[in-house]
Amino acid sequence: MTNPNSAGAPALASALPRLAGLIIGALALTVASTAPLMAQDAKDPVVATVNGTPIHQSDLAVAEEEAGQLPPMSEDAKKDYLVQFMADAILITKAAEDKKLNNDEAFKRKLEFARKKLLMEALLAQIAKDASTDAAMHKVYDDAVAKLPAEEEVKASHILIRVPAGDDKANAAAEDKIKAVIARLNKGEDFAKVADEVTEDPSGKGKGGDLGYFTKDQMVPEFANVAFSLDKGKISGPVKTQFGWHVIKVTDKREKPKPTFEQVKPQVEQFVARKAQADFVTKLRADAKIVKNYKVEEPKADDKATPATPKQ
Repeated sequence: MTNPNSAGAPALASALPRLAGLIIGALALTVASTAPLMAQDAKDPVVATVNGTPIHQSDLAVAEEEAGQLPPMSEDAKKDYLVQFMADAILITKAAEDKKLNNDEAFKRKLEFARKKLLMEALLAQIAKDASTDAAMHKVYDDAVAKLPAEEEVKASHILIRVPAGDDKANAAAEDKIKAVIARLNKGEDFAKVADEVTEDPSGKGKGGDLGYFTKDQMVPEFANVAFSLDKGKISGPVKTQFGWHVIKVTDKREKPKPTFEQVKPQVEQFVARKAQADFVTKLRADAKIVKNYKVEEPKADDKATPATPKQ
């Protein structure tokens, strides 16, 4: 059986850049851990100590988030890995404090920035959570669905005879072959059976050439124009596209169903959350007095007329 510590060592090495970021959090943990926490220990047990500094179960959750994707391992191995991760953070933090790095002005500015960033993220996350109610999401969904234009869908099957590009002789032979197929269909042969027998579209073989429902913009124009002009149950003449020669049978026409709430819930939730966050920040900016001690150059007339093109 593989030693969890040896298996985790390469992953721990790769996590060292993230570990450097965790030092800031570990500083706070080191200070907080020295306070009496007996009342919390029952729900948040101490899983290890590092030179007397406790590591709580809740610390492992923070460590797991900071460590990123972990290598496959058992729960016990993962716990040991995360304990070592936290232990390294505490040990490195203590070593940094011994060198008085925490008194460095640049470090203090970074620590203060990290505090602001964490508070900002916590508040914006709370705003997103509070805004993402079922009522709010359903309202956004209902408004969006009401504005969706009606769109026709066709359900069709086809038989394809492929043509090598630039081969006129093969093109003529393929056209003759599709005409012979159409003659069989006009005599009453079953479209699905003929399709399974002769179609050169791999996705349609075994399915009777069925393409399912599609909108006009989902097919190449030559195919779509014919499919949407046919009445339900009708069969086309030969249709030439970049893929070869087709015969098309329309089996149904309908208005495209609107997406259900559950189908688009993740996108709706993201929209509601981001709008709430943006509205909150916009209001804060409007109410704030922001003084910029530098001159902001106004864009030139040419710059206003021609939007900047992003670099490729």
